[in-house]
Amino acid sequence: MSLEREKKDWFSTDPLIFFPVLLLTGIGVVMVYSASSEIALKGYQNEYFFFTRQLVYACVGMLAMAFGFFFPYRLYKLLAYPIIIFSVLLLCGVFIPGIGHSAGGASRWIDFKWFMFQPSELARFSLIVYMAYSMTKKEDAVERFSIGFAPHVLLLLVFTALILPQPDFGTILILWALTWIVMFGGRARLLYLLGSLIPLVPITLWLLVSSDYRLKRAMTFLDPWKYPHDEGYQITHSLMAFGSGGMFGKGFGQGYQKLFYLPTPHTDFIFSVIGEEGGFVALGFIIAMFLLIMWRGIFISISVKDTFGALLSFGIIVSITLQAIVNMGVDLSLLPTKGLTLPFLSYGGSALVFDLFCIGILMNIARVNKR
Repeated sequence: MSLEREKKDWFSTDPLIFFPVLLLTGIGVVMVYSASSEIALKGYQNEYFFFTRQLVYACVGMLAMAFGFFFPYRLYKLLAYPIIIFSVLLLCGVFIPGIGHSAGGASRWIDFKWFMFQPSELARFSLIVYMAYSMTKKEDAVERFSIGFAPHVLLLLVFTALILPQPDFGTILILWALTWIVMFGGRARLLYLLGSLIPLVPITLWLLVSSDYRLKRAMTFLDPWKYPHDEGYQITHSLMAFGSGGMFGKGFGQGYQKLFYLPTPHTDFIFSVIGEEGGFVALGFIIAMFLLIMWRGIFISISVKDTFGALLSFGIIVSITLQAIVNMGVDLSLLPTKGLTLPFLSYGGSALVFDLFCIGILMNIARVNKR
């Protein structure tokens, strides 16, 4: 291979992932401004408060994506345990006064003074890396209970015990679904995966009924219009936003539900704002971009000959896809309300930076195996 060809391969990205992600991130920055300008003006006397921060997060995320793209993905095997230990320490740190930060009744952030960090994002990434490493290290014995199932569930239980008191039930569900899907992709025995669901069902139901707000959310999911002024308030206004958007939307900045009707329109319900201002056409475009990213990610994972790279890329694309499905499903009242953001689009530093970093790793895997 010529020197010119090697240089070209070294810097070549996967356009079917890079450009959809770039488009979604750019749309996210613009829509964060539209969704948050009035809230920022009232709360901070600066309509660009959230917009400027999201722009900074996007720039930092692009640097993180570049790092993920150039850093050899196979080295994450050596970092699997250090990343897990660091994740556990940070998850414990959210409960330490002066270090942890609480907002809206939740303690999910580490306060580094000059920026806020959500450790559950690192925990999600560390879980993916560990499962890829673990199932690759002993892939000949991965169908054994003690190799392909028990270690991953044990780590998952540790994360669950640390995230549940925050509380962040939505992230826990994502981590459990992610673990089961990756273990299935890694050839863990189906008997163990299905059998473990038997105790999980009553545990999930107990967690549901043991918390008043989770139980109310479940009841609201069945009929949000029955509770339009309390638990069903955000869902009913989200549906109003979609309904009023029609085919082509009201136009950028012309949305009504974001004006102190939709709670957190720039985070959990940014998909609703896009639906109201961009209509069905904009929603279809957003969904198409996510489907393209998902398809390409799965294609990369099944075409990689390296088992670690295949499972790592599979875990990354499953994680991003699950978050997108849950967020859209909640906004459309197809799923019970969960506090999960929409990848690349919602306001938030930790999630955006980590998602872009993971996309960089995915493109690194594709580039290395292409060469």
